[in-house]
Amino acid sequence: MQSFLALRAAIEADRLTAEAAVAQSLEEIAAREAQIGAFEALAPRDAALAAAARAGGPLAGIALGVKDIFDTHDLPTTYGSPVFAGHRPPVDAAVVAMARSAGATVVGKTVTTEYAFLQPGRTVNPHDPAHTPGGSSSGSAAAVAAGMIPAAIGTQTGGSVIRPASFCGVAGYKPSFRLVPATGMKTFSWSLDTVGFFAAGVADVAAFAAALTGRPLAVEPVDAPALRIGVYRGAIWQRASAAMRDAVERAAALAEAAGAQLAAADEPEALAAAREAHATVQNHEAARALAGDFALHAARLSPVLRETLEAGFAIAPEAYDRARALARRGRHIAGTLFADHDVLIAPAAPGAAPAGLETTGDPLFNKLWTLTGNPCVAVPGLTDAAGLPLGVQVIARFGRDRTALSVAHWLEGLLAAPARPATAVNSP
Repeated sequence: MQSFLALRAAIEADRLTAEAAVAQSLEEIAAREAQIGAFEALAPRDAALAAAARAGGPLAGIALGVKDIFDTHDLPTTYGSPVFAGHRPPVDAAVVAMARSAGATVVGKTVTTEYAFLQPGRTVNPHDPAHTPGGSSSGSAAAVAAGMIPAAIGTQTGGSVIRPASFCGVAGYKPSFRLVPATGMKTFSWSLDTVGFFAAGVADVAAFAAALTGRPLAVEPVDAPALRIGVYRGAIWQRASAAMRDAVERAAALAEAAGAQLAAADEPEALAAAREAHATVQNHEAARALAGDFALHAARLSPVLRETLEAGFAIAPEAYDRARALARRGRHIAGTLFADHDVLIAPAAPGAAPAGLETTGDPLFNKLWTLTGNPCVAVPGLTDAAGLPLGVQVIARFGRDRTALSVAHWLEGLLAAPARPATAVNSP
């Protein structure tokens, strides 16, 4: 994989020009894209190199993949749907404009599931092409994991950053809700849609997000003896695979051995209820956000999307308001968890990437934290017995994104020394 930090260091030390760095990425894309299928559209090579040669700023030389749910003025934006084949927006989405302003070169639009929902695209998992890369940010995660680009932008409405990062063995960062603007992307659920980022490692994704946003997000040293970690098993713990449960337990044991204070973090009933409310909020809003698409192009939508929108139209405003009340209560209660814990750790996905390309996996272990808006990081470093990646999720208090990233980076270092498969089944 390409390290964002290593590339930036080489460029800043004049060992590599921005144009040469982007050229390296274009060569990797040419070598691997036919196998992985991570890109919906690619920028012309000459245009990309010319943009890199002109670029200045902290992202100069960074070949960036942008999920095809975001508007781009110079590349088609299809939202993963035939309804928008050949669509060319006149302006960039806000986050794309931010990236270009910081010097990034948008080399392509990465594959998204249809409208960033459940219908898979053509992307495969770089670790095993017979397995899903996850979704909906499938192309973004896979392009980084395959070493084609050093960074990519995605979105999460349920688990669409953290889950594919876990499946593909890269770092994924879902910021606190609305830390990064979501304007200029195809809305699915305005209460949940969140911009997120991918890079090879946690320090890479933190540095990329810092350069893009101008915020102090780069990882800091962690004072292990002062660190309080809660192991969040919750009501759905047993729905994670044995290998995934062991991965979380192993991460917790390594953290404790390194000096951190470890404790169980029990799941309040209000958070279990909020998790269940996620679907009502999401589907009611999706039906309203996509009402025009449904009215004009229902026959061109996938069956799973049509059925979800039909179910969403049937959700009465009163039921939606009750779900919103549960969500508000859940956000408040989520804050109380961090009175006793600096971060929580939990599964980043139910397990390793499932075999087959018909589905993108289950967002079960992510959707609560999307609903509450807490910052989350998928930490790579462990694998199952078959060698498929298993990510550990780090969650912090709303607005404490740098804490989440710094602890995730510290934990990543513990997991990497040495790399080890998570195969034991002794988890409770």
